[in-house]
Amino acid sequence: MAARSHVQDPNDRRLRPIYDYLDNGNNKMAIQQADKLLKKHRDLHCAKVLKAIGLQRTGKQEEAFAVAQEVAALEPTDDNSLQALTILYREMHRPELVTKLYEAAVRKVPSSEEYHSHLFMAYARVGEYKKMQQAGMALYKIVPKNPYYFWSVMSLVMQSISAQDEKLSKTMFLPLAQRMVEKMVKEDKIEAEAEVQLYLMILERLGKDQEALEVIRGKLGEKLTSELQSREMKCMVLYKKLIKWPECNALSRKLLIHNPDDWQFYISYFDSLFHLIDEAWTPPAEAEHCPEGPVTCLVQEAISFVEERILNEEPKGSRHLRGPYLAKLELIRRLRERGTNDEHKLGIPEDLMFQYFERFGDRPCCYSDLRIFVDLLSLDRHTQFINKLMEVVPLSISTESDLALPGDVKAMQRHMFVVQFARLLGLHETMDQTQKLRLVEELMQRYKHALKFGKSCLKTELQFSDNYCLLAVHLLLDIWRQSGEEWPLWRSLALLEESLSNSPSSAQFKLLLIRIYCLLGAFEPVVDLYTSLDAKHVQHDTIGYLLTRYAEPLGHLAAASQACNFTLRFFHSNQKDTSEYIIQAYKYGAFEKIPEFIAFRNRLNNSLHFAQVRIERMLLDLFLEANITNSLEESIKAMGLCPDEDDIPWDNLRDNRDLAVSISWDPKDRELSEGERKSSMKEERIWLQVRSLTLRLVCALSAVSHTVEPKNSEKTTTNGVTSKIETLRSLIQQLECVVQSEKKKDKLTAKFLIQGPPPTRMTTYLESNSCRCQINAFHLVTDMYELDVSGLDETLDIQERIANNFKSLLQQLQELFNKCKGNLLETKETECTTKPELLENLVFLLEPIVFSSFQDFVGRLQNFLSEVVNHLKELETTLTALKLEELTLESPSAVQDEQKFSRTVRSKIQSSYQRSLQEIGELLRKRLDMVKSLKI
Repeated sequence: MAARSHVQDPNDRRLRPIYDYLDNGNNKMAIQQADKLLKKHRDLHCAKVLKAIGLQRTGKQEEAFAVAQEVAALEPTDDNSLQALTILYREMHRPELVTKLYEAAVRKVPSSEEYHSHLFMAYARVGEYKKMQQAGMALYKIVPKNPYYFWSVMSLVMQSISAQDEKLSKTMFLPLAQRMVEKMVKEDKIEAEAEVQLYLMILERLGKDQEALEVIRGKLGEKLTSELQSREMKCMVLYKKLIKWPECNALSRKLLIHNPDDWQFYISYFDSLFHLIDEAWTPPAEAEHCPEGPVTCLVQEAISFVEERILNEEPKGSRHLRGPYLAKLELIRRLRERGTNDEHKLGIPEDLMFQYFERFGDRPCCYSDLRIFVDLLSLDRHTQFINKLMEVVPLSISTESDLALPGDVKAMQRHMFVVQFARLLGLHETMDQTQKLRLVEELMQRYKHALKFGKSCLKTELQFSDNYCLLAVHLLLDIWRQSGEEWPLWRSLALLEESLSNSPSSAQFKLLLIRIYCLLGAFEPVVDLYTSLDAKHVQHDTIGYLLTRYAEPLGHLAAASQACNFTLRFFHSNQKDTSEYIIQAYKYGAFEKIPEFIAFRNRLNNSLHFAQVRIERMLLDLFLEANITNSLEESIKAMGLCPDEDDIPWDNLRDNRDLAVSISWDPKDRELSEGERKSSMKEERIWLQVRSLTLRLVCALSAVSHTVEPKNSEKTTTNGVTSKIETLRSLIQQLECVVQSEKKKDKLTAKFLIQGPPPTRMTTYLESNSCRCQINAFHLVTDMYELDVSGLDETLDIQERIANNFKSLLQQLQELFNKCKGNLLETKETECTTKPELLENLVFLLEPIVFSSFQDFVGRLQNFLSEVVNHLKELETTLTALKLEELTLESPSAVQDEQKFSRTVRSKIQSSYQRSLQEIGELLRKRLDMVKSLKI
């Protein structure tokens, strides 16, 4: 909150110290100063509001709200009070109160431009589009400025976007907006580019593409100057919509002559060319081809045009543009797809790619450029092509080793391209394990040699040779996938940790380390790695799954809770932040951005990750706190949960995960397919359904537990109790249906892909039998309810059922516990082996225990819990006894640096396992103490 820069009147001078205290975060002093000032000046409304802000920031929300409403009831019109109340209501997340504030101010001072403007922005924050339209017109009548008029027009467009009825949108809101703009056009009052952009947006939404094209070509189109070639680009889009392929082709051709490196124009050029060929279009005999100029309608003409672009590049020496050379390959690809015989006129793809490598192979972009044309190479020529590339890579034998090494960065980049392309062509897949290990050693030797090229790099810069290490790790992951042995994972961690010490800012190293540590069940190192990624804004949604997916299952419950809270803060701030973006867009006339901001907000609100984190955070809070610091009922009440309500937008859920965030050079057949992506989304959705039902069941359990009738009462249940028990039964049935449906499905082995999603927890949930334990625990509640409301003579079969259920539940818990037994970490000769699945089973064991503490069950449950706690102590003791830092598990050939980082990795994993066992054990001990305190 900015302090006033100058004193306008005595009140400003008096208020200045309070502003300063609030700006510096000294809220208590601000309150004291406000109280002192109010003793002398009781009617100084702003002082009261500033006091309320201090109270709000010290956690006294109710008192702050009462003070604020006291001032708001007086309907103040001084700017200081209004601004302070606006800030307070925004901090309280009550933007709707700001609208009432300025409505009153406008009533009292109807001619104030400032208050009308603030009222419009207040409506914008809450999305009151109709009132925004009215406020905009009222503002225009007071001060006839174009921006105010077009605020009103844009508000009509927003009404059309938000309208449920599309017919109403296209027959009322948009036509009215069009007429309003055309009125200004006729009166020649259009002043700014933003106003033309808004006109085009309205015409586009009405589907009046021809009219929009005429606007762009006309006088108004001359105002489209903010972006380079903005007018031409809009014309191109409309030509495609209107299927005007001659104009599209001619415009693309014209633009390529002036800018032969713009790839999007080549795509438009080729698209339109083949549409014209399919339509058998021929140019008119005498008149010009079209208003945009000459049209290319024959393949031979297109070949000549591309050749001309290349010939223009030849005299430039080393500063060639890449576009024309790639256009040649693109045209070959399209001709081959169409099955025509013209592709030979352009040359042999292998030779063209080789020539491209000769020109641009020393640039990192060379790989991504040629990757899309890899299918043009013959399958039987892959090895020969790589050998041909290697022949022109300038390497020389050094005195240090027998390996031919590059002399500079450019030579290194050429060699790196060859290795990357060899992997893309699948040549690494044909190697046996010995050959792969030999290549790993070679790549690491090249990596370390090339570090000298980056000696002057800052810590925030990447080493030129980082990709050598990544390729080596990818080869080790190949060995792990094929052999199932763990040592390649341990070696990968050691190499990545060593390389990260040389490139501390490498996101790719950190992402791979996170994935591999989680594969081995070690979450502790992941926290620091993810934090150092410094994820910003939307990245909490796109890559946040890397953190939240594993924190709880691997037993780091405190870290899981913290990660969920951190992620939720971003999602909750999204609503407020987006409103501010929309307001700024109105202020600066960026009208075309407003629908984008709305769509962005909706995409985040419907995020799968958001829904998952929200549910997991609440379940975590219940597991960690319920019946320990608070009763279950108090915890659920504090969360505002209701078992009857399911507020997850199931039909609109969006998978915003960035699954391709890690770089990969795998062949195309090993990439994540669209089918696999959809399958992952489906699995995550089902798992979310299970967790959501679990949470609602816990809420229903709480609702039933304190509303049942006294034991053996002859009264019938009333006041909604019956409906609550029916809700519980319905939710149990839904959960059973989901579980049964998933059990019937064929088990698919989850593939590990560099660019792929982690597996869901559903498989472990089903295999560990945790699902049956949970469902039985919830069934017991319904049985106990029946026992509680039935007469004595009617409960014999219920009592027997409850006894059998208790016995069955203990047996299932014991079976689940048996799957938790074993050592997390073992050493055998030169290898370390892990069993991370034990941790996930232990966490699943926690959940049914938390909610099955019934009195008839206490004795045996107490013994069972004691057994589990003792087992965890033994595991921890065994782990601690392993002196991993003293062991030499690497092969004798491993260099000293690698041995050092291998020890670091082992230490981190051991520490992570210990932390997991401590947190799980601590929670179980609390449960055991709680069970011991129960009285029968």
